[in-house]
Amino acid sequence: MTDIVKPDTRPGNTHFSSGPCSKRPGWSLDALADAPLGRSHRAKVGKAKLKQAIDLTREILNVPADYRIGIVPASDTGAVEMALWSLLGDRGVDMVAWESFGAGWVTDVVKQLKLKDVRKIEADYGVLPDLSTIDFDRDVVFTWNGTTSGVRVPNADFIPADRKGLTICDATSAAFAQDMDFSKLDVVTFSWQKVLGGEGGHGVIILSPRAVERLTTYVPAWPLPKIFRMTSGGKLIEGIFTGETINTPSMLCVEDYIDALLWAKSLGGLNALMARADANAKVIFDFVAEHNWIANLAVVDETRSNTSVCIKIVCKDVAALDAAAQADFAKGMVALLEKENVALDIGAYRDAPSGLRIWAGATIETADMKAVMPWLKWAFETQKAAVFKAAA
Repeated sequence: MTDIVKPDTRPGNTHFSSGPCSKRPGWSLDALADAPLGRSHRAKVGKAKLKQAIDLTREILNVPADYRIGIVPASDTGAVEMALWSLLGDRGVDMVAWESFGAGWVTDVVKQLKLKDVRKIEADYGVLPDLSTIDFDRDVVFTWNGTTSGVRVPNADFIPADRKGLTICDATSAAFAQDMDFSKLDVVTFSWQKVLGGEGGHGVIILSPRAVERLTTYVPAWPLPKIFRMTSGGKLIEGIFTGETINTPSMLCVEDYIDALLWAKSLGGLNALMARADANAKVIFDFVAEHNWIANLAVVDETRSNTSVCIKIVCKDVAALDAAAQADFAKGMVALLEKENVALDIGAYRDAPSGLRIWAGATIETADMKAVMPWLKWAFETQKAAVFKAAA
């Protein structure tokens, strides 16, 4: 058997995880030297740091001035749950899902909140559901970018401006990489551990004036845990949106987020971040187009994610294997790449179809993405030789 030659070039940064994601280029712990460690987050310096993070978020994401931005506990999950428990129940809700996280929100609304008037609008991995069937007179919950499927909505054109319900958007792998029209979105949530490579554990929630009106005029039928409460006595707790967090944040993580935001600003803001992600994703898309053993999980080109790029192995020999063996094949490729220390943490999400998931967000350098592509081919050929030699 002919030896399968390893590529000559290795990426300088091998971190292609889809969360927590790679730190920005040039990052070091020295960047966090100004963090007010050992100080209260309610002290003047702590509140100033939190407000700086909120103000920079507004600036980079182009959030309208009349939208509130708050830093909340428990990552994007906490932010989404806060929105679901605080806002839903006023009217019927359409739950739109095409991957595991969206499906999780469906489960929460149906089995935990036990709402009765729920419509599920769902699709399998790789495609969007029929967005034209959504009723925007109802509340609508959806993910902008399916982190575990690599399928995103291409734009917000499907959302009417004169909607009566609220749109609640989980944007955790879209924020800072994709252009979201805030005029069509009433609640936007994300965690900074994704596109900006921040540390885990903190979420961000962004509320439109319509969402604030709902919060101050509607009282859910169920009790709200303290960490979900955004109102008191029928009024919005404004401090949440100026730096007074509900619970104690890590000021080290906040400093890290500020560092990433300042880096983003130095590049040119949102347009520069989107351009970096687009360039990285294009490297993968071009590689997939040139090789017939691999394909993008997203069926329609305009719905392909530019951050969490999900790809599947479609070689006919591998496709002929049963599902467990196909999963083992992909895991074997992932293990080979990890052993060579060229691409770490790129296996498909546990609930998703087997394959690879490569993070292409703005903190990845395009040169590193280009360097890792030949290694994907090497890993495939090496794994194929090993599996089918063993089978023979």
